[in-house]
Amino acid sequence: MPGLTSLNLIIMGIGAFLLLIWLIFYFKGLKYNKMFEGLDEKEFRFKDIYGFGYGFLETFKYSYKSKGDRKLRQPITAIYGEKYCEYYLRVLRAQQVTFTSLFILFAFIMYGLSGGELMLLALLLVVAAIMPLALSNALKNKLEKRSEEMLSDFSDVVSKLALLTNAGMNLHEAWHTVADTGDSTIYKEMKNSILEMENGASEVDAIYHFGLRCMVPEIKKFASTITAGLTKGNAELSSMLQAQSKESWGMKKQLVRRAGEKAASKLLIPILIMFIGILIMIMVPIMGNMGV
Repeated sequence: MPGLTSLNLIIMGIGAFLLLIWLIFYFKGLKYNKMFEGLDEKEFRFKDIYGFGYGFLETFKYSYKSKGDRKLRQPITAIYGEKYCEYYLRVLRAQQVTFTSLFILFAFIMYGLSGGELMLLALLLVVAAIMPLALSNALKNKLEKRSEEMLSDFSDVVSKLALLTNAGMNLHEAWHTVADTGDSTIYKEMKNSILEMENGASEVDAIYHFGLRCMVPEIKKFASTITAGLTKGNAELSSMLQAQSKESWGMKKQLVRRAGEKAASKLLIPILIMFIGILIMIMVPIMGNMGV
């Protein structure tokens, strides 16, 4: 590249050094790649190189006990289950380190290809710096979508349980019956509760754990209502479920209304862009005729 300055040489030297470090950790991390073979390719892009990030963290003895790690455990537990929480925490941290390092390398490569554009280098380094936050937010967004899906099906679940218990079926049988009527997240969590019961847990404990796993306040309240009703008998439980059913349908109406308002607000941006475009098309000829 003609006209290399000392600054260019320093930055390119830093890039070359980082590339060397990246290659060292990449080959060191190959032995960890088997940890990530079972991951879903659609959800975890480029999982074949996550060994780099995990190897990097292992080299520096990362403890996975930071304040950020404690915050991440809650959504990870809700999405993947308590049993796999520690595994997916390591997957996320390895993913963050891997993608951040790749963007840093990409920044230096683009700096060289662009002929030494410092602004481009700075912009790409900023993108690399916010990559860990973006991946954490993606996990939180996934939890939010999961909660919305569960709330969408919640009123149907409560209505079915209320109907079956009112017809004389006990809660255990009604729970089994309703769990088999769907395949969405809330039904899967109901089936997990059934597995707990089959493994020796009481109905009260299994349903309490169901509420904790769902991590949705309305469903936690529902689980508490059921556990309270179990101690008062089936007749009391049936009336509780009927009251809960009416409340859940009201909540679903509010959920649908909020979804409609959210969709309408998203339309404002393209409408605003179109309005600005039309305004420019009108104002430019007018300003030209005025000699401005």
